Amino acid sequence: MACLSARADHITGGETYYTLIGSSNGQFHYRVTVKLFMDCFSNRQFSNPGIIGIFNKGNYARVEDVTVPLAMQETLNLTNAGPCISNPPAVCYRVGYYDFDISLPGSVEGYVLATQVNYRINGISNLVSGYSNIGATYVGEIPGTASHTDGPRNNSAHFTGSDMVVVCANNAFSYSFAARDPDATDELAYSFCEAYTGGSVGGGGNATPPNQPPYYSVPYGNNFNGSVPLGATVQINPSTGLITGIAPDEGTYVVTVCVQEIRDNKVIATQRKDLQIKITSCNIAAATIPAAYMLCGNTQTIGLNNLSVSPLISSYNWEISTSSGNPLFAATTATAGYTFADTGTYRIKLVINRNGQCADSANAIALVYPGFEPDFSFVGICVNKPTRFRDISTSVYGRVSGWSWDFAERSDPTASSQQQHPTYTFPSLGPRTVRLIASDSKGCIDTVSKLVSIVDKPPIVLAFRDTLICIPDAVQLNAGGGGVFSWTPTVHMTNANTPTPTVSPTTTTKYYVDLDDNGCLNRDSVQVRVVDHVTLQVMDDTLICAGDPIRLHLTSDGLQYAWTPAQQLIDPRAAFPLATTPTTTLYGVTAHIGSCSATGDVRVNTVPYPVANAGPDVMICFDAAVQLHGSTDGKTVVWTPAATLNNAAILEPMARPKGSTPYILAAYDTKGCPKAGLDTVLVTVLPDILASAGRDTAAVVGQPLQLKATGGVRYRWSPGEGLSATDIPNPVVTHFTESTGYKYKVLVYNEADCVDSAFVQVKVFKTKPSIFVPTAFSPNGDRNNDVFRFIAAGMERVEYFNVYNRWGQLVYSSPSSINSWDGKVGGKEQAPGLYVWAVKAIDYTGAVYLQRGTVTLVR
Repeated sequence: MACLSARADHITGGETYYTLIGSSNGQFHYRVTVKLFMDCFSNRQFSNPGIIGIFNKGNYARVEDVTVPLAMQETLNLTNAGPCISNPPAVCYRVGYYDFDISLPGSVEGYVLATQVNYRINGISNLVSGYSNIGATYVGEIPGTASHTDGPRNNSAHFTGSDMVVVCANNAFSYSFAARDPDATDELAYSFCEAYTGGSVGGGGNATPPNQPPYYSVPYGNNFNGSVPLGATVQINPSTGLITGIAPDEGTYVVTVCVQEIRDNKVIATQRKDLQIKITSCNIAAATIPAAYMLCGNTQTIGLNNLSVSPLISSYNWEISTSSGNPLFAATTATAGYTFADTGTYRIKLVINRNGQCADSANAIALVYPGFEPDFSFVGICVNKPTRFRDISTSVYGRVSGWSWDFAERSDPTASSQQQHPTYTFPSLGPRTVRLIASDSKGCIDTVSKLVSIVDKPPIVLAFRDTLICIPDAVQLNAGGGGVFSWTPTVHMTNANTPTPTVSPTTTTKYYVDLDDNGCLNRDSVQVRVVDHVTLQVMDDTLICAGDPIRLHLTSDGLQYAWTPAQQLIDPRAAFPLATTPTTTLYGVTAHIGSCSATGDVRVNTVPYPVANAGPDVMICFDAAVQLHGSTDGKTVVWTPAATLNNAAILEPMARPKGSTPYILAAYDTKGCPKAGLDTVLVTVLPDILASAGRDTAAVVGQPLQLKATGGVRYRWSPGEGLSATDIPNPVVTHFTESTGYKYKVLVYNEADCVDSAFVQVKVFKTKPSIFVPTAFSPNGDRNNDVFRFIAAGMERVEYFNVYNRWGQLVYSSPSSINSWDGKVGGKEQAPGLYVWAVKAIDYTGAVYLQRGTVTLVR
């Protein structure tokens, strides 16, 4: 292959062009240039020398391979992208030139000049994901006399557009693929076309001759193809070669432009330029809007937004006016919306950064003609046979006036049409996404695409392939498809040359259907089986538990069925319906084959479920037992779970569950129902009672003291003398005599009247409300006076009780007499010695109680 290197994955594009030096004795002398592009940052070198192959354009025979030294290199570097591009990328190419002279005899077919490289870069965004090692072929054409009598006397078109272009993802851009043709009489026409793959890998890093044509397209993917290499929003001007539109997402995209040289209305040669364009995440401050807003569908509301999202844009000015310039709407927001009151053509204008840096403006039109809908139909889908397309587009306010068809046949550059109702012959099998771009007299343009599957024979869709009839019935056969139908045999048949003939055979017959779609043929068949009666055998009578479902079944060749009584069946027309009956029922069925029928019946006898009654739910005390009380009309019973029962096979077992448990009673009898009657009783086990009468406490003579019990739903105190009540959790008692201790007992009951008890001791002091504090404690672990705490007598509450060391530092604080100090601070033992305490409390009369004192810590 004509690889300039055995591994030239640094080459990012190329083209071939030539000039005619002169001619003599039937020989034409050309100066040929192969121009290759390389990324400046590849750290690779151009191959030197390279090999260029020359082939006959008609039969692809190899004419000559030319070894060419590298003639020149230059660097194209964009040093200043301008102040209105944020985050501009580095754009830099090294360009290598291979120049050589060649003399070729004028030929009928002409010549192809080819140069190949092994690999493009990996990860090209518009190719199929996962492909690697995709090569490249760059070609030029020298015309022969078959395309024009003066074809060999030709100078090729030479691309002259600048490659120093910044393309920002999702921003508007333009990129020139313009060319110049030294032959002044030649016209140029531009189009996107497929990029070619390369050849096989050479050996030893040396250049090798190129493969022979034909050359094939790279594997496009991600909804891109050679005609749409940058997405549907990017177009090429067929007259100038200027690419414009909104760039796709960030990535590297291969783009190939073909320029046709047209002489005397004939295409004599096609030259190609192939580039891998890098699109980056930069932004351009520009006013970028579509050239036209098509409100031609079902809305008259326009949404306006700038397609440029540059952070350098600081202001927006939107203007909408009539076609004569009368203003209708204005906005200064980044996006805007407007609903047109009437149809018509309107003007749209956007100005950004008015009177500031990077100021820009754009104009567009809005076509408000709802009701335009492109559509088409087609017939004929066979390969190498004509497929006829019919435009069925509609327009409410105009007339459909323009059609641009793309038949998606990439191997055929002529696979398009401007006719309203074109015909095209597809040369190969497979699906094609045919596209129609339709326009109307109001300027509306829209696109519709449909999948056309090209096959080797026309499809026949049969309503059925096998059926059954009963003498003397007839049946209508049914076939679908496009073309002319014919059926055989025609005996006992009417309308044999239609898709839907009627047959009435007297014996089983196979009918063949032939479909002819413009000479494209297919055949299929339908078998009609014939009987003279309906065969029917219904299931035997059976027995079920009352209310259970049962699947009825039969053996029959019937085609339709009708069961009775229908109200007890899920589907009375099914062969095997599901029935549910509470009582013994006779089910009847009629089976049909056309006008023939047969009947049968089956009796379903029902037996009621045995009655099971597990008794009412019950609530028991913690760790208590309870006797269950079941009843039944059956013969035997089983309780579950059995582990906590003394006997699971009797009606009234004793249960001792560890926690709340549902017990299920299953009752069985011998009347014919094999299933158990079931019922459940829930035994709720209440938690253990945590009875409390509160902590022992102290009071003073005459002080009302409120007792407090917890843990149940009902309480009983004793002795009851002096208590405000004995059946509440918090009675009040007042003692008028001094005592070392009054002891009260409280019975605590839960919801099930389970009971537990608790006690509280009350000391009564004949003194004023006081707080008693010991004078010393010894935290030595002997369980004797190990902690320091106070006792409150006659106090409603204690607000604080604090202990300080000799330096006035707080070492302990708690308002509760339940808590105590162990002589430590933060787990560290404090030194023995004298400590100061202070307390503030409120007594039961509401008076403030303040007291200070000392305590000795003894080690």
